[in-house]
Amino acid sequence: MLLPGAVLPAQPAFGALIEALGPDVQAVATDLELYAGDEPPPGWSLDTEIDGVLRDADARGWVTFHLAGYSGGGSAALAFAAKHPQRLLSLALLEPAWAGSWGWSPAHAELWKAFGRLEGRPPEQFMPEFVRLQVRPDVDLPPPAPGDPPPWMARRPAGISAFLHTFRSYDLDRGRLAAFGKPVLFVLGGRSNPDQFADMAGRLSTVFTDFRLEVFEDRHHFDPPHRVEPERLGALLREHWDRAEGGHHVTAT
Repeated sequence: MLLPGAVLPAQPAFGALIEALGPDVQAVATDLELYAGDEPPPGWSLDTEIDGVLRDADARGWVTFHLAGYSGGGSAALAFAAKHPQRLLSLALLEPAWAGSWGWSPAHAELWKAFGRLEGRPPEQFMPEFVRLQVRPDVDLPPPAPGDPPPWMARRPAGISAFLHTFRSYDLDRGRLAAFGKPVLFVLGGRSNPDQFADMAGRLSTVFTDFRLEVFEDRHHFDPPHRVEPERLGALLREHWDRAEGGHHVTAT
């Protein structure tokens, strides 16, 4: 199961990766519960996304499965692994937006203060700065695409703010993550903001007992491997899933 981030819907986010994985992998990209309506659901948190993953897996008859998440979806995947480790065969983290509130470097802590200052700004100010904070300072970001934005974009500032709010209050249990013994793959972009994503990779490498870091040197958070290098990422995921299943050919995710 593939969980998208707080911006792109599931299909445009993961369509290229699903194609690269091929027809023998039952890969499903599912949209976030956050965007089920025009506004974030009342009381939404990462637990809401956990409940959505459980419903989707149960509806498909998946007792155990592989879970991969990007950005906000990666944070939801981490929270799922902490609460329902018995349901997972493996975990893949594609630059999760947040990975707990412990062990931050001083630079990482300052970054989250900057994210906090974005809340309440109008969308034309919020989105460009939100993007800029998550890449290296030397990255040249392209201008917005010409024409009107897609209709779903109007819901994104409120959705991103909901993520930022729950990150401040959610208790991601480090001890439960440390007890998760299944393989964990962390995919990192070399041009993403290291104070956020490289810091998280380093912290999580000391938590999980079976942790692998894979760096895509030319990628950053907004040109991620699942969209730009889906064949390479697909091969990594198939290897990751195959190892988690003890060398047996992967037929479901």
